[in-house]
Amino acid sequence: MTTRTKHETVTFRHPFSLDGVSGVLPAGDYEVITDEELVEGLSFPVYRRVATMMMIPAQASVEMLNVDPVNLTAAKERDAQAAISKVGAAQAKAP
Repeated sequence: MTTRTKHETVTFRHPFSLDGVSGVLPAGDYEVITDEELVEGLSFPVYRRVATMMMIPAQASVEMLNVDPVNLTAAKERDAQAAISKVGAAQAKAP
């Protein structure tokens, strides 16, 4: 089966948490790796996600953990919402 791997850098502006990952992770850039495999038998190429991993800093090293892409998307949305909330609060305080 044909597979492909996509690499993406995700930036969190605020500390965040993910289901399946213990503790709160610090704000920063995180590498996300997605493996997809080609669905065969179709007249056009279609890929299906088979794994999503995230590089998480650990004590003096980096860990690659499987993450649920739905939970990752939700964490990114919460981070974006927190940024919008901070901007709105700052504008409300401005004269």
